[in-house]
Amino acid sequence: MASASSTSARSLFAESKSRLADRVQVNVNNIASVARQISRGSRASEAVVHSAKAFCQQEQAVANSEENLKKMTLAVAHLGYQYEAINKNCMLLEDVKEQVRAMQR
Repeated sequence: MASASSTSARSLFAESKSRLADRVQVNVNNIASVARQISRGSRASEAVVHSAKAFCQQEQAVANSEENLKKMTLAVAHLGYQYEAINKNCMLLEDVKEQVRAMQR
């Protein structure tokens, strides 16, 4: 069960990384759009305002994604520790079972 949770956390981590890369690409595209509008001189101020607003929104989304990635990394580490502890306890349980069987003889 812990392995499935760990796999799920890793999947979420990979998905968040992918979304972060997509958002960064959108920011780059917005900057390129601003540069083209300014060079053309047509409605440059409107494009700058619109792109600046979009850039600010994306900047916050990137910051949130980064924070979520950090939290997921921590969660994956903790799941790994829990998995190791469960495995260790399962092995100890087998030893206890053997001791009980020996005492019953």
